[in-house]
Amino acid sequence: MPLTETIGAATLDSLAYVGGLARLTGGALRAVFILPFQGKKFHIGRAIHQAMSVGVEALPITSLISFFVGTILAVNAAYELRKLGALHFVASGVAIAITRELGPLMTAIVVIGRSGSAFAAEIGTMKVNEEIDAMETMALEPVQFLVAPKFLAMVLMVPCLTCWADFMGVLGGGVFGVTSAGFTWGSYIQATLDALLERDIMTGLIKAAMFGLVITAVGCQEGFLTGLGSEQVGRSTTSAVVKSIFLVVMVDLIFTTIFYVTSPR
Repeated sequence: MPLTETIGAATLDSLAYVGGLARLTGGALRAVFILPFQGKKFHIGRAIHQAMSVGVEALPITSLISFFVGTILAVNAAYELRKLGALHFVASGVAIAITRELGPLMTAIVVIGRSGSAFAAEIGTMKVNEEIDAMETMALEPVQFLVAPKFLAMVLMVPCLTCWADFMGVLGGGVFGVTSAGFTWGSYIQATLDALLERDIMTGLIKAAMFGLVITAVGCQEGFLTGLGSEQVGRSTTSAVVKSIFLVVMVDLIFTTIFYVTSPR
């Protein structure tokens, strides 16, 4: 096959996939924000269950990873800043990097590994067992019953997890700052507060909400696209993780560029 045909086919497949994600997201958002006002039942119990799984149960691993990332970031920042005699900038560098970028991104990666893959495996297993067809036979809309609660849970809990990840990342940087960079806890916290602006925090939270949408859409889409056979569930799960990470990084790049262009000079 000529190179141009290969590129064209890949482009069309990618656009079709993104279109499927948009259609799935639109249906889920409609089920959450419009249909309840039209008398349709929203399964709030399923949303609460998903929120507990996505958010509360992810706190330990998110805390650990964010703490270590904050410490590593502080150590690497101090390595260069020490040459310039500017160790006092460690706190501000860690705070800005964590809240703007690393907090939301590390949280998203943890959520992809825990929840995005689980969404693909759950729906993929139902697809293989023909439970999706049975739901449609019983007049249950799969998007409304399965996907919408996941969307609501992710949009709410990923920003909450990001806030906690930001705190743990700053705490990890503070441990290094206090033990090796001449800070006290009071001076480190004050330097962090002086460095942060409301815009820095809101930037990370907006990214986190968008990451939640992307992770849920990809995980559920891969589940619905699962073919016949139990081995297809594993392939869908792997594909969901890989595509989610790629799309999260792309969304991160887009929003970082937007925030940079619109930032006050």
